[in-house]
Amino acid sequence: MRLPLGCLSMNVYRLACGLGGRRAVGATLEEDGGDGAPPSSWIARGTFPSLFLTFMLASSAFAAGTAAPSRDTAPQPARHPMSTLQAVVLGVVEGVTEFLPVSSTGHLLLTQRAMGLGDEGREKEAADAYAVCIQAGAILAVLGLYFRYVRRMALGVVGRDPGGLRLAINLVVAFVPAAIAGLLLEKKIKAWLFGGGAMGLWPVVGAWIAGGILILAIGRWMRDHRQSGRGNSMEQLTWTLAIWIGVAQCTAMWPGVSRSLATILGGLAAGLSLSAAVEFSFLLGLITLSAATAVDALHHGRTMLEMYGVVTPVIGLVAAFISAAIAVTWMVRYLQRHPMTIFGWYRILLGLAVSGWLLSR
Repeated sequence: MRLPLGCLSMNVYRLACGLGGRRAVGATLEEDGGDGAPPSSWIARGTFPSLFLTFMLASSAFAAGTAAPSRDTAPQPARHPMSTLQAVVLGVVEGVTEFLPVSSTGHLLLTQRAMGLGDEGREKEAADAYAVCIQAGAILAVLGLYFRYVRRMALGVVGRDPGGLRLAINLVVAFVPAAIAGLLLEKKIKAWLFGGGAMGLWPVVGAWIAGGILILAIGRWMRDHRQSGRGNSMEQLTWTLAIWIGVAQCTAMWPGVSRSLATILGGLAAGLSLSAAVEFSFLLGLITLSAATAVDALHHGRTMLEMYGVVTPVIGLVAAFISAAIAVTWMVRYLQRHPMTIFGWYRILLGLAVSGWLLSR
């Protein structure tokens, strides 16, 4: 079935541009005044429409070019096709949960099991690769949201923005521990924790509940000690403290912990304000998730394409892109006025609900 990507692109473009009426993210660098005021809208300046249209055109061309049969070779259908609805659902789940402190890995594993995808063997390899590769859509969304900081870092590298250079160094330093841990432990962790079937969800459930309790405990401590809204900006973060944020990120290799939660809490422990910790977590995610996506696509991308074809991953990318842009914008605005308590209760309730579901099977 031919997917009407042109119509979908136009409708989604209109929806995304509707976000431009408000500013998207808070600023913490000194150039922005250091008062937490949001920068000028990247959507209004045209950054988002340009990135979005480039992404859609590239995706459409890629899908059309690979889906079209050649004169010499008949098209090869996917061996285990994923429906369009399933692709959209997985993309939305990825986009909404990737940068929220609720664990996208846990939500994707749960969704895959509920839909009967990737139970074992090559099907599981393809499903896991799909869940990782559609992260590219969420990465691109956050790249648009935080393009101002990316530009500052680029200027810093060429000696034109000292603050941007410090931020770039801190992000690279924070990435190193996870890169080393990933190279050394990834296969062992997958073998230990990513079991097939429903039993593979128990480590996730435990991490959801433990992480929720930790969020509630830290929120109560911050409230009792009147720490809400206090802390340093990203500009004030040192590279020695950035290392510890990177060490905290390594704990997210356990499925269900949440990379965002680990790095946000690491940022708070390093003395950052909540808004600065959230933004540093998002920027660090651009590096970490890009590396993970590239590695997984290199190792397992072929299996994913053999199982699902090309159009299906493109659908997931687009869904992740849109939902991540909306979710990240909402989260930043929400945390400017509220603590993280809502995410703690959500994790605990979800963990208990999934526990009941697993026990009833």
